[in-house]
Amino acid sequence: MSNADRIRRQMLLREAEGYLDLLLLFGDDWTPCGEHRRRLAARALEALEKLPEQARFGPAAQLLRGQAYRALDRFADAVEPLQSAAAAEPKNIHIWLALGWCYKRIGRIDLAIEALQEALDAKPNTAIIHYNLACYWSLAKHKDNALKYLSQALQIDPDYRDLIHKERDFDALRDDPDFRQLTAVFV
Repeated sequence: MSNADRIRRQMLLREAEGYLDLLLLFGDDWTPCGEHRRRLAARALEALEKLPEQARFGPAAQLLRGQAYRALDRFADAVEPLQSAAAAEPKNIHIWLALGWCYKRIGRIDLAIEALQEALDAKPNTAIIHYNLACYWSLAKHKDNALKYLSQALQIDPDYRDLIHKERDFDALRDDPDFRQLTAVFV
């Protein structure tokens, strides 16, 4: 591969990444919605399609493709490129988190849990992984596992306690005495 081809590939990957970054730049309060969101994600996909075929299916491009499909709420379409990226970079927890997110939204909680277990193997002391596993186990109606992972998330990062009250994934557990005890705020 020539230096010019390498530079062009990098530019196209950065272009796609830039469009996706614009979707997340200002957090939840300023995230583009509707047509703007769709256009940014579509432009990211267009940039990826301009890559030479070999680079189009590399891990970086596959991750960006999966993220673009996620942004378009095309969660089933995001699974294959994210799986490909995860196979190439099994220690990248962001890929596993994105994959779990997509599996959850296509109704495959079992696979969401498996994806997060892979993330946990890569980085066992990461609160977001434990927290998301707690959410997924709660949705799967496995209270003991949900409470175990939620407890671990709170031990790693007590700030996750602030998210629990608005997390709908825990709705099935809200009246459970063990859940209430775990999530009670002590002053």
